[in-house]
Amino acid sequence: MKNYKYYKNKRLIWLKDFLKQYIPYYKDYITKFIYAFIGIVLVAGGTSGTAYVIKPLLDDIFINKDQEMLHLLPFAVIALYSAKGFGRYIQAYYISYIGQDIIRKVRDKLFAHILKMDLAFFNSKHGGELISRITNDINRIQLAVSNQIASLAQEILTIIALVAMVIYQSAELAFYGLIVMPIAIYPLALLAKKMKILSFKSQEKNSDITAHLSESFNNIEMIKASSTVNLETKRFAKHNQEFFNINIKAVKTNELVSPIMEILGSIAVATVIIIGGQYVIDDKLSVGSFFSFMTALFMLYTPIKRLSSLYNSLQDALAANERINELFALKAEIKSGNEKLSNNIQKISFNNVSLKFDDKYALNDLTLEASKGETIALVGDSGGGKSSLINTLVRFYDTTSGNIIIDDKNIKDITIDSLRNSISIVTQRVYIFNDTIAQNIAYGQEFDETKVIKVLKQAHAYDFVSTLEKGINTILDEFGTNLSGGQRQRIAIARALYKNPQILILDEATSALDNESEAIITEVLEEVSKDKITFVIAHRLSTIKNADKIAVFKNGKIICQGAEEELLKSCVEYQRLYNLANI
Repeated sequence: MKNYKYYKNKRLIWLKDFLKQYIPYYKDYITKFIYAFIGIVLVAGGTSGTAYVIKPLLDDIFINKDQEMLHLLPFAVIALYSAKGFGRYIQAYYISYIGQDIIRKVRDKLFAHILKMDLAFFNSKHGGELISRITNDINRIQLAVSNQIASLAQEILTIIALVAMVIYQSAELAFYGLIVMPIAIYPLALLAKKMKILSFKSQEKNSDITAHLSESFNNIEMIKASSTVNLETKRFAKHNQEFFNINIKAVKTNELVSPIMEILGSIAVATVIIIGGQYVIDDKLSVGSFFSFMTALFMLYTPIKRLSSLYNSLQDALAANERINELFALKAEIKSGNEKLSNNIQKISFNNVSLKFDDKYALNDLTLEASKGETIALVGDSGGGKSSLINTLVRFYDTTSGNIIIDDKNIKDITIDSLRNSISIVTQRVYIFNDTIAQNIAYGQEFDETKVIKVLKQAHAYDFVSTLEKGINTILDEFGTNLSGGQRQRIAIARALYKNPQILILDEATSALDNESEAIITEVLEEVSKDKITFVIAHRLSTIKNADKIAVFKNGKIICQGAEEELLKSCVEYQRLYNLANI
């Protein structure tokens, strides 16, 4: 009993918090909500009124042979059913409108919130899980904020109206007929508790399915190449079977409401028939009043069953809402500053910068300077810290110690938008959106067709783009699969040039190009870099021989820096890298 009271109180708190979170949205829909409430009242009134007309039907028409009532009652029946049908229509329409629009706002809010999270958040979360939260979980909430809450209100009003009706007909019989309601609370509450647990499990398993699908489709080439189609099919089938098992348990639990109410209700009805029948025989109650009472009582059990099922279904929304609120509770740790960068950045200084993940240093007490017009090459073995340095500059991660200064401003005091709008990055992995070539190049910037064509020519991409049927208006597939790797790389370079950044970052930017194309693009990049600060990460040392400064990384430290000629004389690590590159 103690556990029951605990979970009952806990569920009431969850429901209270849920309503507290979503009811404020209704203030934007006052007129529509009034219309919906009118519909609910019409449904409840029409239902109870239908039970009431049984009394004059039997007493006045069938027993007393009242001719006037014979002609009036059919019109009353038509009016009651019309009111009920019309009320159900306007309630369903306006409540659905309100619910779907609220969910639209919540989904927009959640997506915007997730995009503002730090890169570390996305590294720790599977994309499929986030997709499941934004789609599946929010869809479950939609049923609650629209249909379920409205249906709860409707069923409660209907129950109140019918209870008033049975008490009006006979208070004594009402006692025997309604005693089932408090008796049913305990088993129904236990079912609601179980539904909440199953809803959590169902949503978690749905996330697993979405994550597996996302992973499979993103890695389809590897799956095909490794002949693991059957393996992935079996893994998916396992997730799917577990999802089915949970959902079928939820169905079984929810459907137990009906037999429980039927059994308890039948006992109450049998008791009423015995006692009420005796009242009719003893002329203490008219036949019409008795059948009107019985009709209302029979009709009463239907909304009670629906109310119990709705409450169980609402547990699904409460579980989904908790999962959504887990994301809303997370906050980005990297905070934006208040100062804006100038349009003429002169110098960047990394001063004793360290970056630590758990117990491992990705960067350790690193110092480096770069001035306008300089090209700084970052070389070294994989895991040496080259990309980590760039990540601190873009503020994907904040330094653990030390600071980064841009023209006498600490990078943490600069607005993130101002910082990133001044930087263009071209990496080995090319990011392509399912949009036109032109929009991919102008992504995030004001569109200028003339400028798009100009940068395509600079990136030596216009020749192949102009041969496409729709030219720069050609729609690219997801990941740009209708282009070759080299073509995608040129699109990425054109995008970087279109932004005309003050800081240009090239991370193996020409790795997907053939030697001839690489030489041409390298020459273009050297030309456009003259008025910028450029960082180049490269494993092929031939691409950075003209760099103003080369920083050699090893184990998170810069162990040598200088021009290539100097490093070949004095830096053993660079000599090793140089010799490996020329084998």
